[in-house]
Amino acid sequence: MPAYPRSIVTCIEDLRILAERRVPRMFYDYADSGAWTESTYKANQQDLAKIKFRQRVAVDMSDRMLNTRMAGFDTAMPVALAPVGLTGMQYANGEILAARAAARFGVPFTLSTMSICSIEDVASHTEKPFWFQLYMLRDRNFVENLIERARAARCSALMLTLDLQILGQRHKDIKNGMSAPPKMTIRNILNLATKPKWCLDILRTKRRTFGNIVGHAKGVSDLSSLGSWTAEQFDPKLDWKDVEWVKKLWGGKLILKGILEREDALRAADLGVEAIVVSNHGGRQLDGAVSSISALPAIVDAVGSKTEVWLDGGIRSGQDVLRAVALGAKGTLLGRAFIYGLGAQGEKGVSKALQIIANELDISMAFCGRRCISDVDNSILVTGTYPCITSAS
Repeated sequence: MPAYPRSIVTCIEDLRILAERRVPRMFYDYADSGAWTESTYKANQQDLAKIKFRQRVAVDMSDRMLNTRMAGFDTAMPVALAPVGLTGMQYANGEILAARAAARFGVPFTLSTMSICSIEDVASHTEKPFWFQLYMLRDRNFVENLIERARAARCSALMLTLDLQILGQRHKDIKNGMSAPPKMTIRNILNLATKPKWCLDILRTKRRTFGNIVGHAKGVSDLSSLGSWTAEQFDPKLDWKDVEWVKKLWGGKLILKGILEREDALRAADLGVEAIVVSNHGGRQLDGAVSSISALPAIVDAVGSKTEVWLDGGIRSGQDVLRAVALGAKGTLLGRAFIYGLGAQGEKGVSKALQIIANELDISMAFCGRRCISDVDNSILVTGTYPCITSAS
């Protein structure tokens, strides 16, 4: 088998391989792991891959358009960057770099509550508004403060994550000693010694902790106090009244992430939110849950006329974006796909990941006989390649 140059990147998998080589094991595994047996994490990709396209020929493929709107925002394609915790540990200043790449490409960036760079830090180093992802925490005063900080930073939408009331167990994190602060075991020290470029970049930046929390949450002044605070803060009592409270307090565009069931989708749509995200948290919470793409059609059918439905989970190519759009998604979220790019090459890698996704989406759409992403529906898919597809239009 020929040995291709490592510098030639043709797909998201190439970026993943480069990221795995560059990023310390504990942080790479944090982003690339699922709960328990990782069956749901794997199913997100596997179920997408089962969906086959109908190739069309002798159709006009010129003047193609991928641009659309998500929650009222113009986007270069039906893609936004998902909130990912510890993004700044994949590459120094990672949230700032990813936000810049997203803005330059023309897609939204979502900053996680558990980011390394703070809301204010990202806002001061970027020119375009970004979205902010909120976790419901026990300390409601801190939640209120987070919302006010997001408003002051001109965040244009709030994304409330609903499926992290309690933490799913990820075996790799336990084995790697992934905690706040990380456990400096002999294994981790030896692994860090093999990542000199990463270590040097991290040492050069001041951003090495949870910027939205340390110095803002009561009693949390450093990493040593952060660990115990975080373990106690995710709120198992979160209910729909809390969602209504957040919606009223925020007052702007609200997106609800983490919905897999029709009943929950109907409840969310009744609140009048801008969008709901069909998501199983990347397979990181309930192992054995259905894949995001398998849950999508029923939710689109239930609430697609009331609110926008987006898909998160398993997107590794432009073809995956096309599959989701064909099944009714008005947008998709990239998580690991952009994280691989960031871990591999920083801001340049995020831009590369977006270029790859857009190119694959554009070419695949053309081969399916469509010139505009708004014209894509399930008629481009082969009947019977997926349980939820019963007929082509």
